[in-house]
Amino acid sequence: MASPTGARGNGRSSASRLTSLVHPPSLVTLAADAIRKKILAGEYGPGERLLEERLTEELAISRPPLREALRTLENEGLIETRQRRGSFVSTLTDKDVYEILTLRSTLERMAFELGIPVKDPALLGPARAALLDMEQSAREEDRGALVQAGYAFHYALVGIADHQRLNQTYASVQRQLLLCMARNLIAREMYYEDLENHVARHRYLLELVESGDREAALAELAVHGERSFEKAAPPASEETG
Repeated sequence: MASPTGARGNGRSSASRLTSLVHPPSLVTLAADAIRKKILAGEYGPGERLLEERLTEELAISRPPLREALRTLENEGLIETRQRRGSFVSTLTDKDVYEILTLRSTLERMAFELGIPVKDPALLGPARAALLDMEQSAREEDRGALVQAGYAFHYALVGIADHQRLNQTYASVQRQLLLCMARNLIAREMYYEDLENHVARHRYLLELVESGDREAALAELAVHGERSFEKAAPPASEETG
């Protein structure tokens, strides 16, 4: 089995590097990537104001590309801009979290029920690639990249169902899921597991999917999010019946 480093050094990564050399990313793209990673790593917390003066100094760019980068992140739902007050990291209410995580759970379970055993081995390729990215991000302690790779992993597992509308529905809450995953990673690392064990849980889930044992994979999926900071429970203020 190729090492994660080797996997990143194969054709896919080489092509990506070549593209970067021929078409280097713009200042706007670089700034948006840097701020996005800091948000997902928890370096900028929910509700925190993003001061332009500090960001221009940290990122060594001028205000025009910074403001365009902030607009990109606003369109993604990671930040919100308030008139005459500036940009703030987006927050999620308890109801937001409940709705996002219950929807995620339902969609992933549906994908497992429809997709296991996996009919076409090629459908597992994206999940394996995302897991390699998770492993490398964990080794580098790049938490922002780890959150993004974690989303890519779960999206890839939804893809085993080979169901276009299911994929589209899951993708429609991508940015909100990223915020939930970021908050969960911070809390899990603080109280329950290190980054290596975080990746190990995902590796085990993929192994069960690859085994073709639907019931075992569904059982692991059901407990996969245990000890998450954000429990998928109805907000206390709502009637739960």
